[in-house]
Amino acid sequence: MLKWALIFFVISLIAGFLGFSGISAATATIARVLFGIALVIFLIFLVLALLAGNAVV
Repeated sequence: MLKWALIFFVISLIAGFLGFSGISAATATIARVLFGIALVIFLIFLVLALLAGNAVV
């Protein structure tokens, strides 16, 4: 998912550079949402890994 966020971010930068401001804003929003989802999933897995580590010890 982080890969897709990076792809949309690059598309946003290229579209912004070429003057397509609407496409640039839309892809930047998609990239921001995907990055937020990836961050939430990462934090959930981090908490689960810490809890599983404490259960073993």
